[in-house]
Formats: sequence, structure tokens, C-alpha cells
Amino acid sequence: RLGAQLRSLVLQDAESVADVVVWGTLFPVLRDEAVPVAEPLQSWFRSMTRSEACRSAADTVLLPQRLQEFTACLQKLPPPRPPPGTDDVSEQALTEEDVAAAVDAWNRGAAALPKPWRPPKPVLPVEGMRNVLITSALPYVNNVPHLGNIIGCVLSADAFARYCRLRNWNTLYVCGTDEYGTATETKAVEEGLTPRQICDKYHAVHADIYRWFDISFDCFGRTTTPQQTAISQDIFQRLQARGFVLQDTVQQLHCAGCQRFLADRFVEGICPFCAYQEARGDQCDKCGKLINAVELKTPRCKLCGGSPAVQPTRHLFLDLPKLEERLQPWLENCWATGNWTANARYITRSWIRDGLRPRCITRDLQWGTPVPLDGFRDKVFYVWFDAPIGYLSITANYTEHWERWWKNPQQVELYNFMAKDNVPFHSVVFPCSLLGADDNYTLVNHLIATEYLNYEDGKFSKSRGVGVFGDMAKDTGIAADVWRFYLLYVRPEGQDSAFSWGDLMLKNNSELLNNLGNFINRAGMFVCKFFGGAVPPMALTPDDHRLLARVTAELRQYHRLLERVRC
Repeated sequence: RLGAQLRSLVLQDAESVADVVVWGTLFPVLRDEAVPVAEPLQSWFRSMTRSEACRSAADTVLLPQRLQEFTACLQKLPPPRPPPGTDDVSEQALTEEDVAAAVDAWNRGAAALPKPWRPPKPVLPVEGMRNVLITSALPYVNNVPHLGNIIGCVLSADAFARYCRLRNWNTLYVCGTDEYGTATETKAVEEGLTPRQICDKYHAVHADIYRWFDISFDCFGRTTTPQQTAISQDIFQRLQARGFVLQDTVQQLHCAGCQRFLADRFVEGICPFCAYQEARGDQCDKCGKLINAVELKTPRCKLCGGSPAVQPTRHLFLDLPKLEERLQPWLENCWATGNWTANARYITRSWIRDGLRPRCITRDLQWGTPVPLDGFRDKVFYVWFDAPIGYLSITANYTEHWERWWKNPQQVELYNFMAKDNVPFHSVVFPCSLLGADDNYTLVNHLIATEYLNYEDGKFSKSRGVGVFGDMAKDTGIAADVWRFYLLYVRPEGQDSAFSWGDLMLKNNSELLNNLGNFINRAGMFVCKFFGGAVPPMALTPDDHRLLARVTAELRQYHRLLERVRC
């Protein structure tokens, strides 16, 4: 919505400098027709965009390929702060009740605080307590995680899990490596190992890196387990029995040289949407669009480099259009009662706006969860059908009472942490699977998605070795807590941000050492020098009372933000 003064500028008959400035600012957003905009503003935007000057500006300056330098500059700016008088607690007036409550809490002292909750092992839901179940997106086992992977899911979830435990909420934090699928098979071919050997090797690498980063998982597991097979097959069979699984013949790329059908990640080519040259057969890393491999332009086999041909093959599909009538009311309730990041809501809405289509859930692979259906027993489940089920199976490996977490929506709050490219699988595909299975599953209440963390002026790249990876961070000699501090400081919460070595040094020296370090050190030295190292009993003045109330207000604001999973 536009303020009255701005509306009078941009909605007048004649174009002005203000029109041009506002149009240029809004162009990257309003050019996407999925963004809901009031009609007067939308009409004005279309009118401006049709003018010859604006069309020329869009072509030469504002289109995505022209914005790279500008984007890199924006990513290095500090995150915006709210203007005084909005969320700035120091500017808000204190009432006498605020002051009295703060003084009363001070007088009651530490003895009045609740005792820290130490849940028995394994951690299970407790009636009458706030039971918080936290997951971070399962990292692919086939690579060493880089800093963007770490802040995008596991570190963000870890910070929130630690907060929950400090609040005495009964908390279980679950994660593990995603080990099935084409990515593992292709990595095995590259390294001359079996898929099982690749999984064992890189699961240990992931576990070691997260241990060094002090990620406080309650259980860190893997998806190549008997529990994964049993739970995935049970959900599939329940979907099949309720009429939510379709069979269809599809056109799929077949490599004559390899004598096999090529599942998504065995194919690369040119993205049909943005022309990115190295799009995969399931998703484009540049524009984020999901792709069917046969849609790729100039496809090539990743195993032999040959040009595959299209041939028919039978597959199973999840009937998303039929499940949409269950998904829509669930989503509306989630958005009304839960905390979903803006990008998670936007991505989910764009999927639904484009219309849900049946989604193929099987692949022609050897390494995966076997399909328990005659005629399809030579196939395995698509990784994005059964990978989120890994949250359940990893919990089942942690405790035989896993259903008390995952079939208990009345007592459990579920938080999912991920990067934005994982959103549609967690907000549409996985919920549809659980809703269709109809077995009282715990579905996500709060979906927390980050934007992307870039590296300096470019992107992290596993294939090209560009960026800082978890094992490299460990070998720098910089303490894990410094890495944790900096990654959380530049966390891409509302927009893409960038890791920079220069900024890491600056933030460490100015924010961590000079500001926080000196504050703690000087206070400690003062108490040691004048009070023998112990704060003496204090007779509070009225100014002290108000200071206590200010600190209490800051703490309440901190709680409000963390409750919404905001930095």
C-alpha cells in the first residue's frame, strides 16, 4: 500500500521524477504477476512499463542479467533497521506498571526462576508442556556442505533449538543425511565407489563438520535404514489404497550408450525457462523452476556425455490435483496460526496459482526405497517423495516411540528449517502425502526458509570448488563460535546476503571483540577491582527502576522476535 503523499505523486495524470524513481524501485517485484497488488498501482505500473523510456531502462539496466553488480552491492549492505518508534523498544514509553513489574521481578531474585528442564532420554512429548519438534532440511550426502548450506538450515535451526531449550520447552531437534537418489549414484560413479560406500564416507564427513560447528542435534541420522523403507512404503500403500496414486506412461530420456533410462540428475542441459546452460533434469539452480528432464534443451547424459533419446516408460504419480481440496484448508489454517516466512508463503502460493499437477514419485534407479507394487518393483521412489519421510524414520531410529512425535498434532509444534529452494516439497508435496495417508500425522506448523548466502561477488559452487566449505572452515584456525556468530549475523533472512572475508574480519574485530568483548571485559574488571569479583547487594534508585524496566522491555521484544523465528 502507498502512503497518501506518495499516491498523489505516482497516480497523477502526468509522469514525474517520482514516478520514474518508484517504478524503477518496484520493477523487480511488480514484473512478477504473482505478486498481489491493488489495481490502481498495477494499472500505473503497466502504464509506466509501456512507455518507451521505461522499456529502454528495463532492457539496459533492470533485467536480471544487468543487475548482478547492483545485487552484489546490496548484499554487502547491513540489514535494514526499523525506524525509531516502531520496533525500537528504547523509544517506547514505559508505564508505571512496567516499572513495578520489573522491580518486583528483581526483588524476587533468581530463586523465583523456574528450574532448567532436563528431559529424560530419549526426549518424548510431555503432556502439559510445550513440545517443539525441529527439523532442518536433510543435506545431500554426496558433497561437503558449504557455509550457505550450514546457515540455510542446520545452524539456523540450532540457534532456535537452543532458544527453545532456554525457554524450558520440551524440544527435539532432528536431522540427518539424505542418501538415496541420482545424486548419490552419480557421485559413486565419479569416485569409483558403490552408493553404500559413498553414503558411509560422506555421512561421516557431515557428522564431523556439524560436530565441530557445535550443532546441538538430539539425533543426526540417515535415510538408508530399514525404518525408512518401512515408513515410506506404509505411507505409499495408504495413498494407493485411498486412490491418490496414478499410473501413467511418460516420455523419458533413454541413453543408448548406457542402456538405461536416465533419471533427473543423470541429465543436464539448457533450462527451458531461463536458458541456464547447466540445469539439471529435475530443477534449475539459477531460476529455481522445477523441470521435467524431457523439457531440457540439448540434453546430455551425465554418465557418458551422449545425447539421449525420448522413449516411453510406466511410472507412478501422486495425484496432487485430487489432494488439493485437503491441502488448501490446511494451508489457510497454517498461515493464520503459524509463522511462515514471506518467501515460503510466496513460493507456495505460486505453485498453487500455476495449478497443481500429478507429480511423478518413481524413478528408474537401483539406489532408493523399493516400490512395493507389482509392475513397478524394478523402480524406486523419487527422492523428494521419500526424503522428507526421513524426518520420521530418523526419529524412529532414535526412539521406538517415534509416533508420539509424528502422529500427535494436538500436542506437538513442528518447525521446518530450510533454504527457499526446498519450500515446495515441504509445503505442498510432503503435506499432501501425509494428508492423503490420513493417519493423524504431525504436519508443519512453522516453515522457516532463508534466501541464499552468496560468496563474495558470486555464488558458492560445489562443482567448481568456489566458496568456503565446512572442512575448510575447520582448518582455518578460526574458532567455531566466530563462524557461528558471523553466519548468524549475515543470515539471509529477508534477502540474499553474501559472505566476505573482509566483512568477516571487520565484524569479528568491531562487533564481537570491540563492542561485546570490551563491554564484558570492562564490566568484569570493574567488579573485580572495586568489589572483589562479586556484585554487592544494591539499593536501587528510581533511575535504576526505569533501567530495569527498559531491559525487561528489550527482553520481551527479543522473545517476540524469536517466537516468530526472526533475528
